[in-house]
Amino acid sequence: MKITSKVKLSEEGQVMLDSLQKAVTQALEKKRRLGQYAVVWRDGKAVMIGEDAPKVSENPVS
Repeated sequence: MKITSKVKLSEEGQVMLDSLQKAVTQALEKKRRLGQYAVVWRDGKAVMIGEDAPKVSENPVS
């Protein structure tokens, strides 16, 4: 996951952003290895990703 921004972050802000991105990447990778699904934000909607993710009709997300 990579966030792009038009605003230049301070060095401290960039370190924080990098740390958060690394933590999220590790958490998603762990869920993938354990066979768990994750809920992420894509195109303005919550989306369930992963092999065991419930079908939309089974568990509608509002």
